[in-house]
Amino acid sequence: MARIGVAGIGRMGGAIAARLLELGHEVTVWNRSAEKLAPLLEAGATAAETPAALAGRSDIILTILTDGAAMERVHGGADGTIAAGLAGKTVLEMSTVRPETQVAMAARVRAAGGAYVECPVGGTTGPARNGKLIGLAAGEAEDVARVRPVLDQLCRRVEHVGPVGAAAAMKLAINLPLLVFYQAFGEALTLCRHLGHDPAFLVDLFADTSGGPNVLRARGPAIALALSGGDPQPRTFDVDLIRKDLRTMLEEARAGGADLPVTARALEVYNGASAEGWGERDAATLPSYWPGKAARGVA
Repeated sequence: MARIGVAGIGRMGGAIAARLLELGHEVTVWNRSAEKLAPLLEAGATAAETPAALAGRSDIILTILTDGAAMERVHGGADGTIAAGLAGKTVLEMSTVRPETQVAMAARVRAAGGAYVECPVGGTTGPARNGKLIGLAAGEAEDVARVRPVLDQLCRRVEHVGPVGAAAAMKLAINLPLLVFYQAFGEALTLCRHLGHDPAFLVDLFADTSGGPNVLRARGPAIALALSGGDPQPRTFDVDLIRKDLRTMLEEARAGGADLPVTARALEVYNGASAEGWGERDAATLPSYWPGKAARGVA
């Protein structure tokens, strides 16, 4: 079993840390909001006062953070992991950020003596708790091999997609069709909602067609519940986090001289949803946003 530090105890970080504890690893946790640590401490984790302290107690430092600024807080600064010295340690970075952010952080970690593997994951908290994520690993082959046993315990599939930066690009690409689909499905429902069919029937029917993606099979009941006016729980990936990912995709495309018009329009719609108070709602509610917009009288 490994000594693993987990920094960033949000929904996914908490689920991953819980999974590692159940598998018998020695887990140390840190989060900027310490109150989120309580369930993990009850399950046997140890709390670190700073990221540097977490690094000192760990051989693998797993971080899953909101954005590049959060990565800088955890790894940089006077109490960051880099300040602790990283000789013989591996940073396993799972945040969804731009490739250039991963490349820059990898250089700093290596300068401090550590190894660096980026591995953003596909999936939500349920797959995280059950070891069914999809891992997109990038880095030196020997570094990826070193953390592969842990990744195999968290993921049903792990692919080494290239050097650091490659996994960030792949994660943005993989997320894009899913996030755009939520809007596309909502628009499709505006064409048939007047027929009065049960939402569960509609979700099941769409899932069985050539245009139905895996999310309708995996999260169909939650989407149907939202279409019926319910609030899917627990929340796994909220609208504001989706907006952050869409902005990151657009930034990355612009940096490469490309345009993503469908993504840009989806972001505009989700910005409107957030302004109406949907920011903290689960992604499964998004297909119900557009069909209900006219009924709410929103321009």
